[in-house]
Amino acid sequence: MDILTHLFVGLHIIGIASLLGGFLTQVKAVGENRARFSAPMLHGALAMLVTGVVLVGLNEAGDHPVNAVKIGIKLAFLIVILGLVYVKRDEETVDKGAFATVGALTVANIFIAVLWT
Repeated sequence: MDILTHLFVGLHIIGIASLLGGFLTQVKAVGENRARFSAPMLHGALAMLVTGVVLVGLNEAGDHPVNAVKIGIKLAFLIVILGLVYVKRDEETVDKGAFATVGALTVANIFIAVLWT
């Protein structure tokens, strides 16, 4: 069970890296009003959702405690991220506010995962 958990943690981190990497590669384009949400950002957010649900299930099945408030906040942030990226993925450019929101929520999600114990 531990190997499976570690596998999904690794996949979860890959999803985060895809989402954050897609954001960071577009930061310069924000100043030029050319930023857009890329496919890796959407796929990374979807990977985070799927692997996060699996990780919660694995922890529950293994009788490990799950902090429902922490998971709820992370899920709420991810739903907002997914909503923005999915709806605006085909637009030629994305406004700075939506783009900054996705970046801020992604970074907040990382810090919640790491610092909230």
